[in-house]
Amino acid sequence: MKKLLFAAVAVFAFGAANAQDGGFKAGLHAGLPMGDIKDGYSLNLGLDVAYLWNVGEGFDVGATTGYSTYLGKTETIDFGGFGSVEIEYEDISFIPLAATAQYSLSDMLFVGADLGYAIGVSEGNDGGFLYQPKFGYQAEKFEAYLGYKGISLDGGTASSLNVGFAYKF
Repeated sequence: MKKLLFAAVAVFAFGAANAQDGGFKAGLHAGLPMGDIKDGYSLNLGLDVAYLWNVGEGFDVGATTGYSTYLGKTETIDFGGFGSVEIEYEDISFIPLAATAQYSLSDMLFVGADLGYAIGVSEGNDGGFLYQPKFGYQAEKFEAYLGYKGISLDGGTASSLNVGFAYKF
């Protein structure tokens, strides 16, 4: 964890020292849970904010945070003539703190990634390592992306296939 924090600080310091101009963006994302949690959770929803500095032609780095929650399902298990039991999965929520990078493939297309830590804010959720590769479309005032978000937790991974939209300020 200390190495990851050091690397993030180094990226931010390099970006600030070499920044030509910066940009703030804020948006929303929605996604379908996958992998370890897909059976107990129905949807991932969240808010994203980021600030990026241009450090080279078509290459931006910065910091991102926000709020992300996985909505729990309610399942009914039927035991035939012996009755049934309802299982309710509690929502799990995170505040991500991550470094972010974005490279413009063209004036309209980009690839990017977020890498950091997702702080668990729901009961019994300690958080975990966050990674999110992205591919998207960009215009002067907005961007839309498709991404895969994974949060490595003790005993599994909270992951989802997301679509997002951000407004650039």
